[in-house]
Amino acid sequence: MGQSVPTIAPGQVARVWSALLRGLKEIAARLSASRWLVVAVAVIMVTLTAAAGLPPAIALMGFLAFVASVALLHRYESEAFEGRLPYPAASAREASAMQVMAEALPDPVILLNASGQVLSCNAPARSLFASLREGNHISSAIRTPEFLDAVGAAPQRGRAVTVTYAERVPVGRRMAATVAPITRGLEPGSNILVLLRDLTEGERINQMRADFIANASHELRTPLASLRGFIETLQGTAKEDSGARERFLPIMVEQAARMTRLIDALLSLSRVEMNAHVPPSDLVDLNEVLRQARETLEPLALENDIQLEVGRFPQPAIVRGDRDELVQVIQNLVQNALKYGMKGGFVRLVPKHIPSLGRQEGRYAIAVVDNGPGIAPEHLPRLTERFYRVDVASSREKGGTGLGLAIVKHILNRHRGELMIASNPNKGSTFTIMLNEVRSV
Repeated sequence: MGQSVPTIAPGQVARVWSALLRGLKEIAARLSASRWLVVAVAVIMVTLTAAAGLPPAIALMGFLAFVASVALLHRYESEAFEGRLPYPAASAREASAMQVMAEALPDPVILLNASGQVLSCNAPARSLFASLREGNHISSAIRTPEFLDAVGAAPQRGRAVTVTYAERVPVGRRMAATVAPITRGLEPGSNILVLLRDLTEGERINQMRADFIANASHELRTPLASLRGFIETLQGTAKEDSGARERFLPIMVEQAARMTRLIDALLSLSRVEMNAHVPPSDLVDLNEVLRQARETLEPLALENDIQLEVGRFPQPAIVRGDRDELVQVIQNLVQNALKYGMKGGFVRLVPKHIPSLGRQEGRYAIAVVDNGPGIAPEHLPRLTERFYRVDVASSREKGGTGLGLAIVKHILNRHRGELMIASNPNKGSTFTIMLNEVRSV
């Protein structure tokens, strides 16, 4: 016998359909009651996207979160009798809806009332300003006059405005604040939405790019000017002067080699930066890296009359990395030590294993130690900056590009490693790289 298929009574279907319609009408009524607020938030999001650079996807997510909060928040009983919310209840609901929207945004957002008191703020705003409290005036957190003027004029202005200001405490930073009034139809005393963006990192990167282009141009201009001068001399007054040719040609070769080194370093830095977000996955034995570095650098050590001593790990020292890049790290550090070290001195590569401790995984350290002239403390924080040199003339004379340590820093960043520098004048220097070990292969 076949089983009977359960049937749904027509009355039950009608009740379900009726409940669904009531729910939709309820949501429609809530949206209709807050239509001006929804329109105002839409206008604010469009303004923030166009004027403040808020990504459109984030703006859309914030707007949809706001609409959802308006549609789903509890409807007050008084609305059923009066047809509309009393002003205090509506304000409370709007503030709650705005808070839901603010929490969906990744940038700091603060909601103020017309007098500048904080109604709510999202987590990024609270982490940015430790003194930000609901109920306090915004001036307790941000005291910049141009920002406070924008907040004070927002209710009368009726449109969003962006102001840029600088802070010096607790840390120096540049901020952009978009101040937008949230109008309630024709009612006075609108709330104010403040969207903040930290411009510090972006401006720092732009400045670094400008400095990089200026420095690279300067480094190339000098040898090019020398080559051009020698060529013009050989083509002109020294055209038949064999002695001048013998003097000028070696210098021209040296200047051409200098430009080649600089271009090679720039290309190497560019490649490393391009892959900075992709950590290497190959397994590399650091003993092999040390062996290859020793074989490559021993002739340079003999040429500079410096003793090169390269140690080994007692067991295979396995890390995840790019072998060629790790060899380049060791070569750059040792080449610096050989170039600027003391004649008749030493350069030692000292490997060390640091065992794991608790949750801290084990690490391998390779220290490049020399007994050269050392480096003054004020230079140490800037050594890995591009084109930074302790002694410009000496560096250029010895073939330095000012990019070696910058390349080391970027390679170690890609390998999730670390560079530590210790030095004192007349007491030598120690450059130590740290890499995470791979326990199981």
